[in-house]
Amino acid sequence: QVQLVESGGGLVQAGGSLRLSCAASRSIFGFNVMGWYRQAPGKQRELVASITSGGRTNYADSVKGRFTMSRDNAKNTVYLQMNTLKPEDTAVYYCNAVSWSRDNSWGQGTQVTVSS
Repeated sequence: QVQLVESGGGLVQAGGSLRLSCAASRSIFGFNVMGWYRQAPGKQRELVASITSGGRTNYADSVKGRFTMSRDNAKNTVYLQMNTLKPEDTAVYYCNAVSWSRDNSWGQGTQVTVSS
């Protein structure tokens, strides 16, 4: 089982930026797709962004134009650059990895809090 460790969360004012990182314990070439999900209190976990092994990205409508997901294969790390943050972006953000054999792995989550 791969270990995924998120970092970079914190408290930021509305309009600010944060960059989340997710470091994998092994090569991310072994994953078909990696994604960032978030879960706000009382809400279901939702997909924020994903990136395929080929580098194709997909974003939730609520973050398009503000968030950018990228990957650094050499560092076994994916990132989520979050700009123009809004209070409604407040949530615990989770890293997810799906292997070619469809094994699903999750990180422990990192809290993002956006104050108005």
